[in-house]
Amino acid sequence: MQRLFKKILQPVFILLAGSFFASAAIGISVWPLPSYYSSGNNVLWIAANVQITYKTIHNITNNLTSSFQTTIESESSSTSSSKLVIDAAIARTRDRLFNDEFIPWKFHPRNSNFEPPSNASKLYISEVALLQNASDPTNAFKALDGQLDESYNLAIFQDGQVTITSSSSIGLLHALETLTQLFYQSSGGGVYIPSAPVFITDAPKFSHRGLNLDVSRAYYAPSDIMRTIDALAWNKFNHLHLHASDAQSWPLEIPALPDLAKDGAYMKGLSYSPQILAGIQEYGAYRGVQISIEIDMPGHTASIALAYPNLIAAFNVQPDWETYSAEPPTGQLKLNSSAVYDFLDTLWSDLLPRVSPYTAYFHTGGDEVNSNVYQLDEGVKSNKSSVIQPLLQKFIDFNHAHVRAAGLTPIVWQEQLLQWNLTLGSDVVVQTWLSDDALAQTVAAGHKALFGNYNYW
Repeated sequence: MQRLFKKILQPVFILLAGSFFASAAIGISVWPLPSYYSSGNNVLWIAANVQITYKTIHNITNNLTSSFQTTIESESSSTSSSKLVIDAAIARTRDRLFNDEFIPWKFHPRNSNFEPPSNASKLYISEVALLQNASDPTNAFKALDGQLDESYNLAIFQDGQVTITSSSSIGLLHALETLTQLFYQSSGGGVYIPSAPVFITDAPKFSHRGLNLDVSRAYYAPSDIMRTIDALAWNKFNHLHLHASDAQSWPLEIPALPDLAKDGAYMKGLSYSPQILAGIQEYGAYRGVQISIEIDMPGHTASIALAYPNLIAAFNVQPDWETYSAEPPTGQLKLNSSAVYDFLDTLWSDLLPRVSPYTAYFHTGGDEVNSNVYQLDEGVKSNKSSVIQPLLQKFIDFNHAHVRAAGLTPIVWQEQLLQWNLTLGSDVVVQTWLSDDALAQTVAAGHKALFGNYNYW
């Protein structure tokens, strides 16, 4: 049953989503709840022509890679910078403030008169001033978890002045999301906040706040992935994990291995070109969400056999598929094959340099490796752990050497550490999913861990 839950419930939470939770509920619509919040009971209005300024104490330097090729909205530039990211966020803030038309009926009793009088004099916000009090590090948009200060302070003064401060552009992105959540549309027209003055201090409780979206078992259009990124940004998440390959399909186009997606996708058109993938990753970067890719292996790789059958052992065994896999179709990469290593070298040489400008991490999978498959692997012919474990160690060492050479940090599923007892580099992040105890074991072994117990999906 746990395997069934793991595979059908997508997307799933990778880590606890309560990143900005406060200890007690407060009567505001900001989500997640800030670390500190105080408010008054005065009404302020905001007009569409309000001035929103962005300043930094230090010079703004280019922080996004020059390889960014913007393909979304109006955020195009050959040399993107922190300022462009904030300018785009300001444009989104204006759009949400004045076009969402959110009237908070459900926050109040029926037939109550909760809106400010439309005929009363109105005090308008004069300026929203954003101040970044430190320069972004060069890896600000692909930082390792915990490297970047995402905290911010937001103050809405009773006289109509709004100030937002943070030491990073990512912190300012979070603050702008909070700002939009504080305002409501009036049924009589106009946008207001009913609770000035407001003072908020906020910082994430967890450095990694992510969602896992399986785009291999169920294809999602790029527009749907981007809508998901929007929702993550609204909730101040900072990671989207794309499970980009599995036994059912291979939707990720690899130009050096064109048959992978041509034969492995569900049908023509249900795949992600390099340009589409880069557009998705850049869309995330503009919203403070790193998009990391998972290529699951050596298990969950049956779709590779549709293009390269010589690389896969025990492909599509029927009817006894349960002996060889958690779900059909069966098939795993062979573990003692030079052809497999040639394939992996080509795969990594194509894919890793393309994704590395946008993220600090790359997920190499490793869950649910089935020992019985290797009885049918002509290079192994055994299901004994003592035989398979050294071959798995060589396999993961090879893959992680490529990941690190691309400047990325590897992520694996918990079985690689806790079931197969592989020696993992100290940099490797282990994603746990089977139990709370797996998290404790992983941390005790000295590794950073992602927590996503399937019992809570």
